[in-house]
Amino acid sequence: MNISLAHPYCLLFALPLAFAAWRMLRRRRKGALPFPALKRLPRASATWRTVLLALAPWTTLAGLAALATAAAAPRSPLASEKKNIDAIAIVMTVDVSGSMEALDLTPPGLQPSKDTTRLAVVKKVFSEFVERRPDDLIGLVTFGSYASARAPLTADHASLLNVLKAVEIPDGDGEAETAIGDGLAVALLRIKDAKPKSKVVILLSDGMCNNGVVSPEEATGTAAKMGVKVYTIGVGTGATRAKRLVTDMFGRQRIAYYPSGFDEKQLKSIAAGTGGMYFAANDSKALENALAEIDKLETTPIEATEWNRWREYFPPFLAAGAALAFAGMCFSMAAARRMA
Repeated sequence: MNISLAHPYCLLFALPLAFAAWRMLRRRRKGALPFPALKRLPRASATWRTVLLALAPWTTLAGLAALATAAAAPRSPLASEKKNIDAIAIVMTVDVSGSMEALDLTPPGLQPSKDTTRLAVVKKVFSEFVERRPDDLIGLVTFGSYASARAPLTADHASLLNVLKAVEIPDGDGEAETAIGDGLAVALLRIKDAKPKSKVVILLSDGMCNNGVVSPEEATGTAAKMGVKVYTIGVGTGATRAKRLVTDMFGRQRIAYYPSGFDEKQLKSIAAGTGGMYFAANDSKALENALAEIDKLETTPIEATEWNRWREYFPPFLAAGAALAFAGMCFSMAAARRMA
C-alpha cells in the first residue's frame, strides 16, 4: 500500500513528545537502584491511584502523538478514473459601461443602493448560474469603452466567481460608451479552441454599440462561421431616463437621473444571426428567468479524467488521539483527587 502524508511537517510536533518520553524513561531507570537486601522486605501493593498516576503521562503522550499523526493526514492514492460528463463552453460577456450603475433592477422591498445597481444584480444572478453548471468550462469578458478578458475558460469555478466578484465599472468610463462588437470578438477568441463541441456566448448589455474597433455585425458573422451561439440579454426597463446613485464632493449620496435605453434590435440581430436567443430583462426576476432558460442549453458529452483522489486515514488517529489525551487528563485528575 502506497501511503503518503499530505502535511508531513506536522510530524515535527512529535519531536518534543519523543523527548518527553525519553526523559521519563531515563528518570525511571535512575530511580531504580539495585539493592539486594530490599528483596527480603515485603512488597507494597500498588493502589489504583498509583497505577493511574503512572499511566497518565504515557496515555497523554500517546494521545498527542496520534493527534500529530492525524494532522499529518496519512493517505493513499486511488487510481485515477475517466468519466463522461455533459459540458459546454460558455463565455459570459458583461457590459460594465457607466450606465450599469442604474438602479432599475433593484429587487422589490429593497432600498436602492450600490448593492442593487444593474451590475450588482447581474453579478449575483450570474454567480448562481455558474454554480448550477459545475461541469462547464466558463470564462468571463467585460466591455465598456473597451473589451477586456477577465478569466479564461476554466472548470475552477471558485476562482472564476472571485474574479466576477471583483468586477467593477472602470473609473472615468463614459456613460454612453459601449463596445459590444469588441466584447463579442474577445469572447470568440477565448472560446475558439475550447474542447467541447457546444460553444456559447452570453452577451449582456444595457446600451447600444457606439465604440470599438469591431462592429457587432462583423462579430456576429464570425460567430456564425465558428458555430458559436450567442444568447443576448438586454438589461434595464428601456425607459428614456434611469436613476442612479451619485456621490458628491462631501461623500453624500443622492439619486440622479440620466438618459438610458438599449438597442434591442441590435441585440436581437446578434442572437438571430448565430442561432441563439434574445431575452429582455427589465427586472431582477426577468434576468433570473433568462439565465434559467439558457441553463437548459444543449450539452456535449466529453471524457474527463479525475486526478488526485485519495483515501484518507486520519479519522481513526484523530478519534484515538482525542480519546487518549482526554483519558490521560482524567487519570491525572483522579490520581490527584481533583475529579468531582
